[in-house]
Amino acid sequence: MTPIFLKRPARTTKALIPVEQSAYAAWLEDQPAAVRNWLANTGFAARPGQIGAVATGDGGIDFVVVGVTASEAIWSYGGLARGLAAGSYRIDADLGPAAATAAATGWALGAYRFDRYRTAEAPAAKLVWPKGVDRAAVERTVAATTLVRDLVNTPASDMGPPELATAARRLARRHRARCRVVSGGDLLRRNFPAIHAVGRAASKAPRLIDLSWGRRDAPRVTIAGKGVCFDTGGLDIKSAAGMRLMKKDMGGAAHALGLAHMIMAADLDVRLRVLIPAVENTIAGNAVYPLDVVRSRSGRTIEIGHTDAEGRVVLSDALTEACREKPDLLIDFATLTGAARVALGPEVAAMFSNDDDLASAIGDHAVGAEDPVWRLPLWQPYGDYNKSDVADISNDSNSRFGGAIAAALFLESFVESDISWVHFDIMAWNVRDRAGRPKGGEAMAMRAMFGVVAERYPPRRKRSRAGADR
Repeated sequence: MTPIFLKRPARTTKALIPVEQSAYAAWLEDQPAAVRNWLANTGFAARPGQIGAVATGDGGIDFVVVGVTASEAIWSYGGLARGLAAGSYRIDADLGPAAATAAATGWALGAYRFDRYRTAEAPAAKLVWPKGVDRAAVERTVAATTLVRDLVNTPASDMGPPELATAARRLARRHRARCRVVSGGDLLRRNFPAIHAVGRAASKAPRLIDLSWGRRDAPRVTIAGKGVCFDTGGLDIKSAAGMRLMKKDMGGAAHALGLAHMIMAADLDVRLRVLIPAVENTIAGNAVYPLDVVRSRSGRTIEIGHTDAEGRVVLSDALTEACREKPDLLIDFATLTGAARVALGPEVAAMFSNDDDLASAIGDHAVGAEDPVWRLPLWQPYGDYNKSDVADISNDSNSRFGGAIAAALFLESFVESDISWVHFDIMAWNVRDRAGRPKGGEAMAMRAMFGVVAERYPPRRKRSRAGADR
């Protein structure tokens, strides 16, 4: 956060004036003729995110006007850190705490660049912390989003199951959490056979990452994340085009860690558990064959109707283990189906839930956080699509319709009915550059979900981190 924000203005700090398009004409009337003419000649119209730099007489920048809108309080500022000339800026307006926090969040998210493998670009412009900003909220949101983006953007050569486990351990150390990993043949000995079956053909052993944090008698919140670090499709191999972005197939795991960071950084009063089945779905002589039958941790058998529907298979073991502790809230994130992208496009997270109140709360927070989700139904008649002639359930829908719903129903069948559960089927990737959201890995529904958890389980007063039972 240090390179992006300043505590106080410097001598050369420029004023940044936010103006809504509906109020622009009135604002412009109060400006000197030189400013009015300059903005008119440069085509500035106060469209959301539009930047209007007003020059001084000697060619420098006097101040900057930016178009904003309340409906995009975050993203109106998303293009500024990279769109403005290097230097420092301060917002010259009384925003109020919520708007100030949104502005700083958008600024910081727009400063993000994934530069692990290339020469660093020019530094982003810096912003003086706005008055009334919730710095802690900005810092945890940006840190979590950066974590998700970095994990998803990293290629599989450097982000396989071992590296994903290392990332989880690093997060655990940061928050004094506990992280255990069950790997390779130990998965069979500890009864995680579905995870082992999907990942056994890879040179990097499959594993279950298990992170826990918080006092033991606090309300239990468990997050599961699909951690398929690369997906060839298995023996039902993908095309080259279909395989191209499959480094992002661990996006659910990245979201699980990102949300975990937000919860721990906010010191919410929960007993947090994160379960990540981390595998590579590859091809070898010991790979799962089409129509093999795999036993899951629950004891139920899964017919592998298609080896490229592996995400729901590994999540079956994780969800079964999650339900063993009867959590108050169970969340899963997964880059699960192309059908969800066909239904909603790449920028809206598909949400499924067995709890109407939970789904409604997530929807409300999604609007406030500018983090779009859309609820799709757990339409029970489509459960027939998952029927198998030889096993308890098939991982391959027998219909070409309703694929996202069928996949969600598959997962729901491994969730106990009395547990409040939500499943997010996400893209985890920006297919185009937008203000504050560069092309590449992206966090989706994470801020919305955090809002619900924070509302339900706020920190206990006067609780010291040192006194918590980790």
